[in-house]
Parts: sequence; structure tokens; C-alpha cells
Amino acid sequence: MWGWWRFGKWTVLIMFLHIIAILIFTKGFLLTRTELPHSSHCSDLSQSPCHSSPSSSSCWTKPAVDRLIIIVLDALRFDFVAPSSFFEEKQPWMDKLKVLQRMASENPSSAKIFKAIADPPTTSLQRLKGLTTGALPTFIDVGNSFGAPAIVEDNFINQLIQNGKRVVMMGDDTWTQLFPNHFNKSYPYPSFNVKDLNTVDNGCIEHLLPSLYQQDWDVLIAHFLGVDHAGHIHGVDSTPMIEKLEQYNAVLEKVIKELQNQSGPGKLHENSLLLVMGDHGQTLNGDHGGGSPEEVETSIFAMSFKDLPSLPSEFDSSSCEPSKNICISSIPQLDFAVTVSSLLGVPFPFGSIGRVNPELYALAVCTWNLDDDKTWNNQDQTKLEEWLQNYANVLCINSWQVKRYIDVYSASSVIGFSSEDLFRISDLYSKADENWSYTKNLSSYKNGSSNTSLPVLKRQIVAYSNFLSYVAELARSKWTEFNLKMMGTGIGIMLLSLYCHTLAIKKLNKSYGVSLLSSRDSGISFGLMLTFFMVLIRAGSLLSNSYILKEGKAANFLLATTGIMTLRYSFMKNKMLIEAAIFLLLTFIFRIAIEVGLYKQAATSQFMSSSSSWMLGISISQSLWTYMAEIMPILALIVLALHWISESNILDLAHFLKGFGKNCIPRTVYAITLVQLSLLAIVPMFCKEETSNCRGSLFVKMMSILSACSSTIIILQGKQGALVALGSLLAGYCMMRLQGIEQHTVSGTAGISILDPLPVLQWSLLAVCLLFASGHWCAFDGLRYGAAFVGFDEFILIPQAILLTIDTFGFSHILSVFGLPLFVAFPSSFNQTEHKSLFPIKLFWIFMVYGLITAITAAATILCVTIQRRHLMVWGLFAPKFVFDVVGLILTDLLIFVASIYYFNGLEDRIGNAELRRLW
Repeated sequence: MWGWWRFGKWTVLIMFLHIIAILIFTKGFLLTRTELPHSSHCSDLSQSPCHSSPSSSSCWTKPAVDRLIIIVLDALRFDFVAPSSFFEEKQPWMDKLKVLQRMASENPSSAKIFKAIADPPTTSLQRLKGLTTGALPTFIDVGNSFGAPAIVEDNFINQLIQNGKRVVMMGDDTWTQLFPNHFNKSYPYPSFNVKDLNTVDNGCIEHLLPSLYQQDWDVLIAHFLGVDHAGHIHGVDSTPMIEKLEQYNAVLEKVIKELQNQSGPGKLHENSLLLVMGDHGQTLNGDHGGGSPEEVETSIFAMSFKDLPSLPSEFDSSSCEPSKNICISSIPQLDFAVTVSSLLGVPFPFGSIGRVNPELYALAVCTWNLDDDKTWNNQDQTKLEEWLQNYANVLCINSWQVKRYIDVYSASSVIGFSSEDLFRISDLYSKADENWSYTKNLSSYKNGSSNTSLPVLKRQIVAYSNFLSYVAELARSKWTEFNLKMMGTGIGIMLLSLYCHTLAIKKLNKSYGVSLLSSRDSGISFGLMLTFFMVLIRAGSLLSNSYILKEGKAANFLLATTGIMTLRYSFMKNKMLIEAAIFLLLTFIFRIAIEVGLYKQAATSQFMSSSSSWMLGISISQSLWTYMAEIMPILALIVLALHWISESNILDLAHFLKGFGKNCIPRTVYAITLVQLSLLAIVPMFCKEETSNCRGSLFVKMMSILSACSSTIIILQGKQGALVALGSLLAGYCMMRLQGIEQHTVSGTAGISILDPLPVLQWSLLAVCLLFASGHWCAFDGLRYGAAFVGFDEFILIPQAILLTIDTFGFSHILSVFGLPLFVAFPSSFNQTEHKSLFPIKLFWIFMVYGLITAITAAATILCVTIQRRHLMVWGLFAPKFVFDVVGLILTDLLIFVASIYYFNGLEDRIGNAELRRLW
């Protein structure tokens, strides 16, 4: 291992620098918003300029509802609720929640559909935290989505408990993790088994309807998960999704019927409010986490069981469908906590920056009534004035609470808001508050003219609304505190690692007679220039959010560009034309696969059964290696075929395989993988190889470990996995055959090995294409959570985390790094003079160049997120890209470290210790 350490010390040093740089930068970049320990209390209102409620039983606002029923339908897309007539094209999943549409149509003043806009990232934990606190959860909270910590910040649930409200919860157990010991009764069910569409929903149904008859609660929360899980596993346009929506419609119809039956005078639900809502949306693939319209747009259906008048047009943002008699308004989810708090009469959460929404507020709060002919008269104007006076007072409290929070936050936080921002906030608040003394006294003039008071009240409401809107937008753009010193230190260490990386390659070139120069004129080779240019373009593209969104297509374009250049040289030399043409064709196929991969609906594969040594027909005498390289992959493919047959819709084997196939087959594949990897790790310690065929031995070792890993990766990828594997195999073969095609061999250069970085760049770009072609992308909604449950029914953190990591990085990182010896195991058709002693040097050189390309991309991402840290999409796009790239970099470093040990082991024996020591 002495020879390995001569090379391997550089990989250890570089990996260490990368880890330190990323940790320091992350500490400065992904700081959480300062969570203040303060809570709101009823007595706080005495410090405000606003009216206190005349009712002795109320707190900040007079309670408008006695009981609140919140039904959360996880991942509820907006078009699940809104009528299909609101969209350009009707889809199969639309108009399934008919009862909500019917209620909104028959009772437009007391039942309404809202388009609710969530703030990204749209993971369930962050949305629940945002809904209950009225704040903007920061990006770092995404990491807690699989182990939700209790919320310590003041929130809506906490205010309910502090003010004597009784809360009952059923469904998603995330609620009990976020709010431990907060519920009078709770019926939690495990939420992370995305293959289970029914357990959580059935538990909600079991307890929901009986609870409507009980008097031991004030707020009821039922969180259904079936639609979210159906989306993750089957997608939106699927039969399970439609069945779930139809099931929900039946449940909601029963709930509404029971509430209506008990809503008469003196009955249990005389003054109840029903909210049916989503926490976020989902893409057509069933994913969420990012900031696309499909993910951030969800819905809230609100229904009061009172006969209410219509809202004044000035505060009505509805868009209507005349034929359906349905109007839909829009509401930010940021407004939910403060609006519901005002309806229940509890203090607003201390850190809430939302606004009491007038349309949702009006569904439960009314102080005026219309005559039967639904026309306005003087008495109605007076009642309207009273309502506006009440709403203006609520907004006064709302604005005072937000201003108080901003002041405390700025004083407590290390950085806070800038002085210009604080001045603008104070100016808007002062303007809104300066006339409040006059406005709030209007109610004392009973005989005053409504023509005078109504415009004043409306202007006052607009002033408070402008203040609250400005604060919300400012918080969205500047919420996170960045520690620029730590970020700068991290960038500096990252640049130092790039210098060390380059220095290691340069020392290798000088010490061991390898060259990046063209052997014809001793100038810089075209391959080196093209590689440098391509890496520079890819790094620069990360500055644009559009290019990040289209990263797979951009990488495919660069790969195709290198393919065109390779084809040009093939024509010039009249060699390898078929390989060059196939490679270019594969880039086009990968371009299509990237599009298909985004929809995760790749076609079923019926092939990928080639022999492991088909390329050159190498004959290896060692039976153990032959067994691993050829027999084990065949066995794994047979098991994979059985797994795909068990999932086939054509061959209904579910009954035959019940209790066996669904989990046992994947676990068998995992066991085969573990056995192979164990043998590959243990056998070389006890068995010495006698062969001197370095290329053949290196190739078989490569195929052995690739076959060991590929079966697990393919089964996690699903039926498109074999297609992606076949494409990568063909592309790798073409790259191997075409490497060095632009070099010009000259006599007298036998002692020099001219290394071309272009094939390594192509391999790196191919790895990016494989990530996207396999249905992933650099966002949290690009994770295929269903892969974590292949072979498992229950959620167990460590196995599920390992499987999800293998599924995400399998093709793009694991197989790509272990496949790099492909360019060493076979001699270039254009450079046949390499001595076998140069094999380890060339292999190490390829590992280092591949790692350098990956590191440059990650460094560019770090620089880009630093520059774009105030960009509107920093948390929805740039930050997820940063997380994926730095995790990918560390994983690449670790894989290169392991792969170098694996491949270098035994090289001394095969090449000869004396010769290696002479060379090294």
C-alpha cells in the first residue's frame, strides 16, 4: 500500500479541505432565522393604540367562532378543488371534490374557495410550521423534515392552549412531533411510508365523524395523507389518485352534512367554521419541496354555517365563473395563523407577519344583515360601517403586533434589518397610525354621515394593509442572516482546495512523464482547451436560475458539443466513425430521457442482459473474479425481472406473491449486493493474483464492483433503471474507444504518456445527464421518496436514508466513479505505447481530474449562492442546488478514496514492486 499512499495522500488532503470549507460556508449561509422566545399575551394589548374588546371574555379580538374544524388534505393541488372551467383544459383529476364546489356555488356568501399561496420550500414540516407561526420558516428546516423537532417559537397552537382552548388532533404524526403535549386528545399515525395510502386516512375517518358529536374540543385538526402518498408513488394522473379524491369527497360530504344538521340555533355547531385546506401542492409527478406554481399553489375551502352578506367589492379579490356561480379568491398561507387567531379571539403569534385576510375574516364575522331583497339601504350602510370599524381595529392590532415583532427582532438579532428598511417600516406604520385616533372615534358619532366615515375607514384599512404587505415582502427578501465572514472563509478554503488539486495533477505530470501537451507541436492540446472552456461555461451557467432549472439539458448540450468535435476528428482520420456517430446519437437519446425522467414515466426495458466482458472478450483465468463479474449479475437480473413482473399490470401476480414478492425480491437483491461487496473487500486480503495481465485484471475488478452496485441501483430506479444503465454502458464504451482521437502520435514519444482530459469531462457531463435522465433533479422535490420503501413497509430511518441516497446518487456518482478505470483498462486506439507501469499513474490522474471537475462545479455553486443570496429564488432554487452539489462533492471525494484503494490494491504484485519503486 506504500504506492497507494504516495498518491492517496492527495485525495485525503483534498477531501479534508472540502469538508472544512463546506462546513464553514454552510454555517454562514444556512443560518436559521433568529427565533425569539417571546409569546403574545392578552395583557400586551394595553400597550397598543388599538381598541380593546369590550367583552370581558375576549382577549385581543372578540371571538367570532366557537368551534373550528381544520381538515388538512396533504399535497392538495389547487386544481383538485377549483372547477375545471377555471383552467384551459380539463384533466381526469379535476372536479372530484364536487361537494366543495357545490357548497361554494349554492352558498357564495358563507362558503368560498381560496387559492392559497405557500412560501417555498414546500416540504410538509415547513408548511405546518409556517401555517401555525405565521412566519417564514428558513431553508435549514428542510433537513428536519424526517425528524420534526418541537416548535419553540410562539404559534397558533400554543396560543390556543394558553388561552384555555381544547384541541383534538388526528392523522399525520408530524403534528405530535411539532406540538408535543399540546393536544387534549390525539390519534397520530406514522406518516413516512409513502407506499401506504390508507392507514393515516382510515384513522382520520375512524375518529373524525364521531368527534363532531362530542363537546370536549374547541379546535379539531384532521390531517389526511393519502393524496400526498398517491402522488409520490403513482403521480397525479393515476387511478389511485382519483380514487383518493373520490374517497375524500364522500368523507367531506358526510362531514358537511353533519355540521349542517347541528348548526341550528342552540345546537352544537351553531357557530362553527369549517376549513378544508392543503399544506402545499404537488407536481404532476407527485413531488413537492420547490417553488414552482404547482407546488406553492394549494387551496383553502372555508364554510360558515350562518347566512352572511357579501363582502364589499373593495376588499373582494375574487375571480368568478358565471356559469358555475363560483368565485375564487387568493390568500397567502402567511395570513392563516393571524386570521384564525382573530376569529377565535386568541392573541396573534408573536412572530407572525401575516395579515388578517378580509375575505376569510368576513366569512365568520358580520355585524350587518341584508334585507331579503339583498339590496343596500341606510341601515345596511350603518352595519357595514360597524363591520369596517371592527376590521380596521383588528388590522390596527395586527399592524401593532407586526411592528412590535420587527422592533424586538432587530434589537435582538445580530444583523436584523438594515437602517433603511427599518426607516421605511416606521414611516409606513406612522402614516397608517397617525389618523387612527380620528378614525377609531367615528363609531362614537352615531348620527354621523356614512358618506364621510366609510371612505375614511376604507383608507385606514388600505394604509394598514400596505404596511403589512411591505413587511411581508421585505421579510421574504431579507429574512435570513448571512455571516459573510464565515462564508468568505469557506470560499477561501474551497479555492485553496482547488489549488491543491491542480498542484497534485501538475506534480503528477512532471514527476512521472505524463503530459497534457500535444505531441505534435508541444502546444496546449485542443482537448485540454475544450475541457477548460466547457468547465468554465458550466460553472458560469450556475449564476442563472434559468440554467439551474434546465441544468440537465445544459449538460446534455455540452456533452453533445464534445460529441460533435469528436465526430469531426473521426472524419478527419477516417477512424471510429461508427463509435462517434453512436455517441452523438446517445446524447440525443439522453436528451429525450431527461425530459422523460422529469415525469418519471420511462418506458419498460426488456434488455440489459449483456455479458460483463462483451466489449473485448477478455479471458480471465481466475474463477472467483469470473464468477463475480458474470454469474452474479445474471442472477441479479433474474431477480430484478421477477420484481418487475410482480409489479406488472398485465400479469396480475399480486395474489400469488402476497406476503412474499413485494419485499422479499428487493431484499434478495440487496443481499446479493452485500455478499458481492463483502467478497470484493475480503477475498483480496487472502488471495494473491498470479496474472500479469494488468488491463484484464483491472477491467474485471471494475465490472465486479459495478455489477455488485448496479443491481441495487437499478431496482431502486424502477423499470427505467435498466434503460439508463444500458445507455451509460454504450456511452462509456464509445468514450473509451474514442479517447485520444485528437492526439497526433509522433515517433520518439514512447516514453511519454499523453493524457487527454476530454474523455473525463465527457464522463462527468454524462454523470449529470444520468442524474436527470433517472428522474432526479437538484431540488427536494427531485428526491424519489418511494425508492426508500422498496423492500420495506415501515419507516426505519437508517435503511431508508441509505436507499434514498443510493437511488439519488447511484448512476450519477457511485457507478460513475467506479467506472472511471474504463479509460485505463483499454489502450487508446491512438496511443498504444503506454507501459504497464503507467497504469496506476494514469488511473490516479483520471481520478484527480474527475474530482477537480466536480470540485470546480461545486465551488462555482458556492460562489453563485453567495452572489445570489438575496435573490428571490435563493431558498426555492439556489440553496437546494448548493446542498445537492456539496453533498455530491463530498460523496465523490469519498468514492474516489475508496475506489483508489480498491483498484490500487495488488498493483504492486502485478506490475512489480521493484519497477514501481524505481518509477515512484
